Amino acid sequence: MESLIRWVTRRPHGVDGADAVFTHGRDQAAMMYGLAFACVVETVALTYLLADWPVIHTILLVVDVYTVLFVLGLHAASRTRPHTLGGRTLRIRQAANVDIRLPLDQIASVRRETRFTHEKKDGEMNLPVGSQTSITLQLTEPVNAPTFFGAARLVTVIRLHADDPKALHEAVTRARTTSGPTPE
Repeated sequence: MESLIRWVTRRPHGVDGADAVFTHGRDQAAMMYGLAFACVVETVALTYLLADWPVIHTILLVVDVYTVLFVLGLHAASRTRPHTLGGRTLRIRQAANVDIRLPLDQIASVRRETRFTHEKKDGEMNLPVGSQTSITLQLTEPVNAPTFFGAARLVTVIRLHADDPKALHEAVTRARTTSGPTPE
């Protein structure tokens, strides 16, 4: 619900101090709006069907309104938490449950690669949006990419999606080839 408020007020999360911001929720918008519309239609239909039972009607109305807000909140979480590149760190995010800070020194290669199928394999993490990924990061050493419930999971390949994969690829490539700031 915090993401829904951030989306309405146009205040993205965690972009302060970032050199570049890369959104990744655009390709799921139609599906999420369609799902929200179906939930609204269901709410209206149940309003008429349950008009004779006010207690059940009230309970399901609350549940249905919450469901619509939840669906919009899921989309808002992707729209308000973009990938960021700042300093020598690439921050990879997906909705509100994935947030990985990846030092650029740990990226062995970055390539633009559009994929629509993603098999689960040990050592790989796929973060599709609209069932597709557009960037593949090969890492020099395993990084911890916790599961949904927080269990440790080491990965050496991360596939993610960006609305503009060319810009993300170029920015990461440029940042990796330029030397970092020298200490005084």
